Amino acid sequence: MWYSSRQEEKVLSAFCDVRILEHFSNASQRPDEKGESPRRSGQMGAKMHFVDAKGILSSGNGMNIYRGCTHGCIYCDSRSKCYQFTHDFEDIEVKRNAPELLERALRSKRKKCMIGTGAMCDPYMQCEEQLKLTGKCLELIDHYGFGLAIQTKSDRILRDLELLKSINRKAKCVVQMTLTTYDEEVCRIVEPNVCTTKRRYEVLEILKENGIPTIVWLSPLLPWINDTRENIEGILRYCIQAKVYGILCFGIGLTLREGNREYFYEALERHFPGLRKKYHNQYGYAYEIASGRQKELMEILRRTCKEYGIVCGTKELFDYMHAFPEEKGYEQLSLF
Repeated sequence: MWYSSRQEEKVLSAFCDVRILEHFSNASQRPDEKGESPRRSGQMGAKMHFVDAKGILSSGNGMNIYRGCTHGCIYCDSRSKCYQFTHDFEDIEVKRNAPELLERALRSKRKKCMIGTGAMCDPYMQCEEQLKLTGKCLELIDHYGFGLAIQTKSDRILRDLELLKSINRKAKCVVQMTLTTYDEEVCRIVEPNVCTTKRRYEVLEILKENGIPTIVWLSPLLPWINDTRENIEGILRYCIQAKVYGILCFGIGLTLREGNREYFYEALERHFPGLRKKYHNQYGYAYEIASGRQKELMEILRRTCKEYGIVCGTKELFDYMHAFPEEKGYEQLSLF
């Protein structure tokens, strides 16, 4: 269905320098009408490099079209050294042959299954506006009748709304949206280069109106920043109004390890004076950073989910995302 023409190769190659994201560097610092904070000049380096990957699907049918991210979230675990990035995190590695590899993989499968993307790197970063590799991969998933479980923080996913609807009609499409910070100003600090929580809620509403099931990742929640009753209740109101299928929450807190810990602490130093020292005194170099309000806030979450029929069991939600619908006539396969 999809093939790489010489013309498309030239277009991709032309995007290999900073120019495709120049407008973010030159943009005003004020958030736009969608709540998105434009990139600061010089921030993140806005670079890309292209590779020809050897494969695209993991053994569990997950894929990453890009490696690295330009969202700038201060807590991002994907920065951790254990993931063995050989390039700067903001120098996005683009698997330019991802559509060809995906088509080959889908055609070779004997049974339909769910295809996952977005677990490591957001498939709708700024560069996707020009490269459209995520869109091309969704076209293939739709064409070959596979299911999709896709995770993002970006409203750019609405560009592919018709594809998502088609996938959901033929098989199953689950959109996962991360919501961490109800306060818009704090959100712009914690997640600076992506649309804010309010806009993501609007995306969830649009998906609901189009019959696409959604799951919210309520994670991470940062001690002394957004681990408050007001924050949890605000996000839960959004989830109730958008009629989300489920909420994934792994506890009130975050994880820090080499790579993302340093980036997080530097951000605390810049934006929350004195908080870095407080973290050091309380947690040292611990991996699991649990909020002192975990019991209280998790009880609010569980009680609300039970009241409004929102699934919050981790295993139940992952089982749901993994399962290709039996009524489509295919066996279920594991996603991850």
